[in-house]
Amino acid sequence: MSVEFHPQPSNVRPGHRDAHAHAAADQPFHYPLRREYAEPDWTRLPAYHDVTSEQWRSAQWQRAHTVKNLGEFKAALGDNLSDELLKDIERDQQERATMSMLLPPQMINTMDEHDLYRDPVRRYMAPAFSERELEWPSHPLSSRDSLHEAEMWAVEGLTHRYPTKVLAELISTCPQYCGHCTRMDLVGNDTLQVLKYKFEMKQQERWDAMLDYLRETTQVRDVVVSGGDMANLPIKRLEDFVMKLLDIESIRDIRLATKGLMGIPQHFLSDDVKGAAERMARKANDRGVDIAVHTHVNAAQSVTPLVGEAAKVFLDAGFRDVRNQGVLLRGVNTSVSQLLELCFVLLDHAKIMPYYFYVCDIIPGAEHWRTAVWEAQELQFGIMGYLPGFATPRVVCDVPFVGKRWVHQLSDYDRVKGISSWRKNYRTGIEIDDPAALTRTYQYFDPISTLPEEGKAWWRSQIARGVDALIDELQPTSV
Repeated sequence: MSVEFHPQPSNVRPGHRDAHAHAAADQPFHYPLRREYAEPDWTRLPAYHDVTSEQWRSAQWQRAHTVKNLGEFKAALGDNLSDELLKDIERDQQERATMSMLLPPQMINTMDEHDLYRDPVRRYMAPAFSERELEWPSHPLSSRDSLHEAEMWAVEGLTHRYPTKVLAELISTCPQYCGHCTRMDLVGNDTLQVLKYKFEMKQQERWDAMLDYLRETTQVRDVVVSGGDMANLPIKRLEDFVMKLLDIESIRDIRLATKGLMGIPQHFLSDDVKGAAERMARKANDRGVDIAVHTHVNAAQSVTPLVGEAAKVFLDAGFRDVRNQGVLLRGVNTSVSQLLELCFVLLDHAKIMPYYFYVCDIIPGAEHWRTAVWEAQELQFGIMGYLPGFATPRVVCDVPFVGKRWVHQLSDYDRVKGISSWRKNYRTGIEIDDPAALTRTYQYFDPISTLPEEGKAWWRSQIARGVDALIDELQPTSV
């Protein structure tokens, strides 16, 4: 199709115009959604055959029946979980897993029990050994705390990484454990591969130290309350901490982070949580402070009416927003259709705002999930134009020592070696005396498996020299 342009004099009134546009039948993504918005029937699964609706809606029941090992996983799914897949997951737990198994019935109920090998939720919550990259299960430059958050602790558990924002890690547990967790160094139980860091200070002393730091550091206006997951905090204790944050005059934004909104939405449906949400929102609104919830949903099938009910608790209470921060995971959500379906289900049904999709961080054991930066750029391109602008999520790369950057913001990109270079516009606390912090470039690394053969050969030769030599060669450089 070609379009010819004929300039018209500005002083001539336009004549008749025919209507030509119509809804195109053949779009890359189909809307309206075809997915049914309904709670899956849990009684179809062997372990939940006799579970009543009252029990299913109980957070206490969900926690008591959360799956903690493969025996319980098999009991929940019965013959749907084949012996082959069971052994595959077992081997992964013995040789690769960085997170222990913890799966609420709510999450198991959203799996496709008839095709568990390909099911997106199973693939990232209970990964199998055969799904890992064989030659590069971990990137040679991966690290347990890949974002160096602990190096930027102002006090234990309080990461002051950005000029005006901090992350408060109140606890180190969650209602569910995700294989791709960026805080696998801190969160959850030990695994055969990873012994976790344990907070050394007593909990209340840590929290008090955080609050003292924020009272003294008036350039901080924005606090993310996370962990771990706030759904694992007794609601009275969470409310007490938030209320004390709201007493600090310089705090203008508070974000409560919980994947539990999706993993165990029942927690948020109790009268205690509803009451606390209303009190926190009321005080925030009285003070002119924005308070919001950030959740973490990676697959459209995870968004059910119970998740919508949980989000509504906060929206009805007066929270500014409930937003979603997903992670790009190969085999879960790395097609345009998968991302758009998730965004529309969140927006249309649960009233959750699509906000970010992160490139999966360079932690051990994550190479089979991670995407190359160019793949993330293609996904950002592919989702444009479908959603309202305010609800079109940004695809971001969290670059170590730099922070979140839109995936098109890189300064340079060697596609053969999979090395991208990035610049930053502020200093972290550990760079306060570094005159080159704002002029050097920082590097990020694509999964080696996504590189052309020339790039894979280069990495093999570098690995043969030793990781220490590789680290020295790839030090950040000034521009």
